[in-house]
Amino acid sequence: MFDFPSFRSIARAAALTALVAGAATAHAQKGETVKLAYIDALSGLMGPVGQNQVKTFQFLAEKFNKSNPAGVKFQIVTFDNKLSPAESLNLLKAAADQGIRYVMQGNGSSVALALSDAIAKHNERNPGKEIVYLNYSAVDPDLTNSKCSYWHFRFDADTSMKMEALTTFIKDQPDVKKVFLLNQNYAHGHQVAKYAKEMLARKRPDIQVVGEDLHPLAQVRDFAPYVAKVKASGADTVITGNWGSDLALLVKAANEAGYNGKFFTYYTGVTGTPTALGQGGAGRVYQVAYSHYNMGGDTQKLADEFKAKFNDDLYTLSADHILLMLSQAMANAKSTDPVKVAAALEGLTVKSFNGEVTMRKTDHQLQQALYISVWQKADAKYPYSPEGTGMTLVPVKQYESYVSSTPTSCQMKRPG
Repeated sequence: MFDFPSFRSIARAAALTALVAGAATAHAQKGETVKLAYIDALSGLMGPVGQNQVKTFQFLAEKFNKSNPAGVKFQIVTFDNKLSPAESLNLLKAAADQGIRYVMQGNGSSVALALSDAIAKHNERNPGKEIVYLNYSAVDPDLTNSKCSYWHFRFDADTSMKMEALTTFIKDQPDVKKVFLLNQNYAHGHQVAKYAKEMLARKRPDIQVVGEDLHPLAQVRDFAPYVAKVKASGADTVITGNWGSDLALLVKAANEAGYNGKFFTYYTGVTGTPTALGQGGAGRVYQVAYSHYNMGGDTQKLADEFKAKFNDDLYTLSADHILLMLSQAMANAKSTDPVKVAAALEGLTVKSFNGEVTMRKTDHQLQQALYISVWQKADAKYPYSPEGTGMTLVPVKQYESYVSSTPTSCQMKRPG
C-alpha cells in the first residue's frame, strides 16, 4: 500500500525523468553523422557529370555541416553504378549493409525506377531499417504518378513540368514552325517526345512535328547522321531532353554541319555541353531548369567559390534543396530516423535559392519556379562563364511553380 505523499513524489520524479529523457531524445540528432549514399555513374561517357555532382554534394555538405536546422553532420558515401540499373541494385544492398539509410541518385530514370521499386520492397521486408530515396534529377513523371512510392522524394522538376514551362515559352515564339524531336532511347527521352507533342498540339497547333528519332543512351560518339536527318526534315527547331555526352556531342555535330536552327534543351548547363557549344549557338540554344548560371546573391557566391576550388561549375542545385529540406525535416521530426523524417518531408515548405519550394504531399514532387535561359556572350550583367567559354546562360523568363505544376495520378500507399 502506497503512502500518498511518497507516491506523489515518485510520480513527480518519474515525470521529471521522462521530461529529461524526452528532451534528450528531442535533440538526439544534434551532432549526429548522417550518411548519404550517392549511387550514380562515376565512370564511362557520363562519368564527368557524376564526378561534378559528387563534388557538388561534398562541397555543399561541408557548408551545411557548419550550420543546419538539425545540427547534424552529412557524410557523402559514393558508389559508381556505371549507369546500370542492375549494378545500382547491388550497390543499394551494399549501402544498406553499411547501415546507410538515405540514398541519392539522379542520372537516368531507368535506374531511378529500379531503385524506387527496390527500396519500397526493402522497407516492407525490413521494418526498423527503412531507407529514404532522395532523387535529385531523374525526371520521368511515372516516378511521381503511376509508380509513385512513399519512400521516394523528387527535388528536380519532372519532364512534364519542364515541358509545360518550355511550351508556354515556345507558344510566343512565332519563328518556331517546324520541330524535330531527338531524344535518348529510354524512359526520359520517350517522355520528352510524348509531352512535347501533346503540349504543342494544345498551345500551338500550327507547329508541325517534322521528325522524331531516338538513339541509344550514352553510346553514340558521332551525331552527324542524326543532324543530317534534322536538316533534311526542314526543322527550324530541335527539342531534346539529351544530357551529358549525348547533348555535348549532338550540339558539336550540329555546329560542324552548319545547322542554324534553335535548340530547346533540358541540360545545356551540364558538364561538357558549354565547351561543345563554344561561341556557337548564341541566341539559339535555350534551357529549361530550376536554376541557371547567374542566380545572383548567395547562390552566385557559392558558384564562384566552387569554381575557384574545383575549376568546375556548380549546376546541380537540387543538392542544395536536398540538404536544406532534409536537415529541416530532421529538425522538425527531432530525429534522423527515416520513418519520422519521411513523414516530416511531406508537405514541407522552405525558402530556397529559387523562392519558396514545397514538397507536395500527394506525390512527393517538389513544386518550384522554373527558368528559361538562352546561351549568349557573358557580359557585365551576366558575367558567369562556364568552362571558360566566354559564354553563359542568361534568364529570359521565369515561371512560378503554379504555371509549371502538373497534376498527379499518384495513389500514395502510406506505411501503417
